Amino acid sequence: MIHQDLGKVDRVLRFALAFWLLGPFAPNFDANWADALVAILGLIALAESFLGWCWLHRLFGIDNKNQ
Repeated sequence: MIHQDLGKVDRVLRFALAFWLLGPFAPNFDANWADALVAILGLIALAESFLGWCWLHRLFGIDNKNQ
């Protein structure tokens, strides 16, 4: 089982970021690899907002679940 380490505000902000990166107002670049990178970042932010877990928080020992 994954230990949740994201607080409620952090999860909402990550969902809003994912909504922006995956929606019609996402930044468009001339390079296809850059557009793919934006989509991947949006998917990661969406997954983290639903799971409540961030691998960078685990790496640096950050736990803001109670915020």
